[in-house]
Amino acid sequence: MKKITMTDMMKAMFELEREENLKCTLLGIGPMSPDLIEASFLLAREKDFPLMFIASRNQVDADELGGGYVCNWDQYRFVDDISKISSKTGFEGLYYICRDHGGPWQRDNERNEKLPPEKAMQLAKESYLADLLAGFDLLHIDPTKNPHYEGVVPIDLVLDYTVELIEYIESERKKRDLPPVAYEVGTEETNGGLTSVDIYMDFIKELNSRLSAKGLPSPVFIVGQTGTLTRNTENIGHFDGDTAQRLSDAAKKYSVGLKEHNGDYLSEKILYMHPLLGITATNVAPEFGVVETRACLMLADIENYMFERNRIKEKSNFVKTIQQESIKSGRWKKWLGGELANLSLDDILKDEKISHLITEICGHYTFDNPAVKQERMRMYNNLSELGLNPHEIVISNLKKSIGKYVECFNLSGLTTRIKNRIAG
Repeated sequence: MKKITMTDMMKAMFELEREENLKCTLLGIGPMSPDLIEASFLLAREKDFPLMFIASRNQVDADELGGGYVCNWDQYRFVDDISKISSKTGFEGLYYICRDHGGPWQRDNERNEKLPPEKAMQLAKESYLADLLAGFDLLHIDPTKNPHYEGVVPIDLVLDYTVELIEYIESERKKRDLPPVAYEVGTEETNGGLTSVDIYMDFIKELNSRLSAKGLPSPVFIVGQTGTLTRNTENIGHFDGDTAQRLSDAAKKYSVGLKEHNGDYLSEKILYMHPLLGITATNVAPEFGVVETRACLMLADIENYMFERNRIKEKSNFVKTIQQESIKSGRWKKWLGGELANLSLDDILKDEKISHLITEICGHYTFDNPAVKQERMRMYNNLSELGLNPHEIVISNLKKSIGKYVECFNLSGLTTRIKNRIAG
């Protein structure tokens, strides 16, 4: 059977909701590591639901643009490795490769250097072209991280850039006779300007009008702010169900889905409400990185316990190594709020509690660090010799974490229902 495009899948989902009252919310999974991708495929094979892997430009990008911190993946290696993991796990369902927060200034260095708009847009187009050529299925167009504005980026400018980027991608796609791609637009960031339902509706209406006038495809997702905000290892936002419902209703008037970002760490009660409120899809990323890091730290505790009882001759240096590399990465400044974000390196190293928190939050950024990989393998080998299977333990923890969303979002069996619907 020919691969079902993201656009056709979304159309089938809307039909199932309208005609059979199917309520579900798709899950976008941040590809924090190969283990997370493996766990995703294994669970999706068991539970029969479609997968969306959502990669930011910092995580996955062209080598000439700086590459990505996850496995040093560019777009081609990312797509190829996901395909290999899919085959390894025996997965035969639906999965989609998605660009999360593509666009100008979306790489940290581009924003920090305050690149001029022309240069930032040029690099964004180069990145999107690599996405397209590598076979991405969904491209998020997000030009709202503009460092030349102190506060909210003007909506008209967001619209201008969004249309320009979609027009460029479609031109390159048709020139190369490549298959259609789906689009996601908007942002959860308050500086993106979509801060009210009325502005959200006006944005959808104006964007669709501009795209239609140029013969360009409408998006399948428009990102809305439902009140979520991820910091540390919790969601410190205030989820607003009434707003989510209104945003969903507004999106459906234009046959697009409401996409929520920052779905990490929400309570099960709120997650169970998502399908009922019409939230079409939710992105979760850092939570899964924390789950994997915590699983590794738990294994390190077991290793240390056995070492102290002379069951292991020479234990690894995993905890100290991942802690040092996490702190050195500086990535924690993005996730720690308040005074913690301004702590000096010396202050952090002296505080065991803060050092541990930073390791939990930022450990996944260091998974591909050679020293961390070496010590992780030493720890795995030590535990394997005792009869444990560390890899399976990590995969199991990840599957449990993903499984919570699969249950709450009513995703089990969705792939078969979509395929049957499309087959007629």
